[in-house]
Amino acid sequence: MKYIGAHVSASGGIWNAPANANEIGANAFALFTKNQRQWVAKPLTDEEIKRFREECDKYGYTAGQILPHDSYLINLGSPDDEGLQKSRGAFIEEMRRCQALGLDRLNFHPGSHLKAISIEECLKRVAESINIALDKSEGVTAVIENTAGQGSNVGFAFEHLAEIIRQVEDKSRVGVCIDTCHAFAAGYDLSTELGFNQVFDEFDRIIGFNYLKGMHLNDAMKPVGSRVDRHSSLGEGKLGIVPFQMIMKDERFNDIPLIMETPDPNIWKRELDLLRSFEI
Repeated sequence: MKYIGAHVSASGGIWNAPANANEIGANAFALFTKNQRQWVAKPLTDEEIKRFREECDKYGYTAGQILPHDSYLINLGSPDDEGLQKSRGAFIEEMRRCQALGLDRLNFHPGSHLKAISIEECLKRVAESINIALDKSEGVTAVIENTAGQGSNVGFAFEHLAEIIRQVEDKSRVGVCIDTCHAFAAGYDLSTELGFNQVFDEFDRIIGFNYLKGMHLNDAMKPVGSRVDRHSSLGEGKLGIVPFQMIMKDERFNDIPLIMETPDPNIWKRELDLLRSFEI
């Protein structure tokens, strides 16, 4: 089954996210469990946890249909020891928030070397950070998102993601999220049927579909290989509509959250209807 949705607002309380997803006809959603631009948040109360779980039950969302995202401030590959420790502490807290809410995965950007250390050292620090977080949490999978390769970000190559996974001790609790815009910006041309098949054959060979725990379905404003992370509405960018047609018809993308982060919430319902039309 295809679980498709969008990254919805949790404004006013995280328990509002399920209703916001239901309102656009989504059977999956993403959310921030805290303010994504702050390091520290008040701990979740028992009442907040209870309300979130009740709302998920009310609208029929299970953990496998929800892809929470961590704070944008976190850099698990930071070359700065103080920044690294701060990021690790914040990431552990985000993992524990997911655990408390009954969620089974946390999506995150791997990190940046900030031009101060090598890519290899940065990837090693990311893997070490994951190992620490897994040791201090239970039941939540760390889901590494591929990046566009903008600035000093690592994780734009499938090989980067595979190397992080190689260094993670508990491979049952690590996975990846592939963002279509990021992949395209990083040089993976999945805009045609042939290109799409080649890219995901390469993905399967280097990483493996068994590690795919979610996707972000975004068109791309900039051309292939631009290394620029700018999302467009589905079918309105340089990627075009073909890759989204392919995803919706391919059983390898079943039973994971397929989440839009497209720029216009006003047309999310229309975009979801468009995606569903490709299943027929």
